[in-house]
Parts: sequence; structure tokens; C-alpha cells
Amino acid sequence: MVDILMVEDNPHDVRLTMEAFKDAGVPNVLSVAKDGEEALRLLRREGPYLDAPRPDLILLDLNLPRKSGREVLEEIKKDPDLKRIPIVVLTTSGNEEDIRLAYELHVNAYITKPMDLDHFIRIVGAVGDFWLRAAVLPPK
Repeated sequence: MVDILMVEDNPHDVRLTMEAFKDAGVPNVLSVAKDGEEALRLLRREGPYLDAPRPDLILLDLNLPRKSGREVLEEIKKDPDLKRIPIVVLTTSGNEEDIRLAYELHVNAYITKPMDLDHFIRIVGAVGDFWLRAAVLPPK
């Protein structure tokens, strides 16, 4: 079983992602943080997240309330305890500057969310298939 942290403020996208992993038969435990500050508290096991599992993979939206995904990515990659967790940006932004910055901050993959429902489910299923079946994840 693989632990995934999805940092996403859109409940519709969260639900679709859960369905896509289920349809792809990807065994996982999906935790959700609705904003960047909550994501960092969860990752650092602060406050109500003292017993939160360390995720094997992070799915990160860039456009988040309170602390942007760009800021979250930067903080994770500067933290020696968190920096080796693979991060896949899954966002609506196809902005070249966002893509460049994400890779400069050492994101593992950048995916622009497809607007077509079936395509979105296929893409998320492919992410799950690659990162949770084909790739070897770093030890926790």
C-alpha cells in the first residue's frame, strides 16, 4: 500500500483522482491537504498531524489558497527530511514560467490537468501506474 498526499483545493479533482486510482487498480491511501499551509503541517507532522504517515508521493496543485504550490514545492525541496519525496505537479497552469520554475525547484514531473474528464482519469491512472508500480520510490 502506497501513501499519497494530494494537495488540492478542488473537491471535484480530488474525487476524480480517487476514482482514477481505483479504476487503475492502484492500491493506495490518499490523504488530502486543501491548501499549502495544511500540506506543510501534515508533512512536518505538526499539530493534529503528529501521526500522519510520510507520503511516498505528493500530487501538488500550484494554485492553492494561503500558500501557493510553488511555495510548498520550494519549502519541501529545501527540507532535508522531505526533499526526496517525489512530487508530481498536477495543475491547470500551462504557463511556461510555472513549468520552468517547477523544474528548477526539482519537481519530478509536471502535468497540466486535462479539461476532458476521460483524459483526466487516464492521465491520473497513468501517473499512478508509473509512480506506484513501475518506479522505485525512495525509502521513508
